[in-house]
Amino acid sequence: MNPERRYAPLSALQHFVYCERQCALIHLEQIWINNRLTAEGNLLHEKVHEESEESRPGMRLVRGLPVVSETLGIIGQCDLVEFLSSRKRSSKASEKWEAVRPVEYKRGRPKSHEADLVQLCAQAISLEEMLGIPITEGALFYGEPRRRTSVSFTPELRATTIQTAQALHALLDRGVTPPALYRASLCRGCSLLSVCLPRRRETPAQAGNWFRDALNQILMES
Repeated sequence: MNPERRYAPLSALQHFVYCERQCALIHLEQIWINNRLTAEGNLLHEKVHEESEESRPGMRLVRGLPVVSETLGIIGQCDLVEFLSSRKRSSKASEKWEAVRPVEYKRGRPKSHEADLVQLCAQAISLEEMLGIPITEGALFYGEPRRRTSVSFTPELRATTIQTAQALHALLDRGVTPPALYRASLCRGCSLLSVCLPRRRETPAQAGNWFRDALNQILMES
């Protein structure tokens, strides 16, 4: 790690894709409020991290693995990383694994946006830098269907992840929280809705626009 570099939390990538204002409220203004959805998510992650490591035939499972990426400028941890080998494990600590697969646990169902995909891809990029091996796929485990969704780390997803990290750092460097924008599909499930108040913040702007339009009309008619 570069001690002079500013690293963003890995989770901030997910927040940024979901909503730039939410990301700024959390990571710039240090505001966080739990609701039922976030509490369920916290419980799921706590359960995943109950055991740090586990060995199975041809596989080693490591939970809560810390990761860092110089490319993305992020630091965080993976819910679960699976180290896979078709050979029987030897006692040598230097043994190489044939494949590595990050697994991220999420409550609820697969999303229509790419927030979870970007977060998982960022974990893969971090692991690639740390381990020096290519990582081609990972998985998202969603709580409601209780099954995995495989994710391929395509060039397009990698490019999106890098661009998101760059945009995230630009937001953090500016230090300015974006204005509120109400989007029902996202805002209804956001734990910061009572702080953000996107619908209330729309009203003054709409009133101001109406006043300016009315004033311009009067001036044109006089």
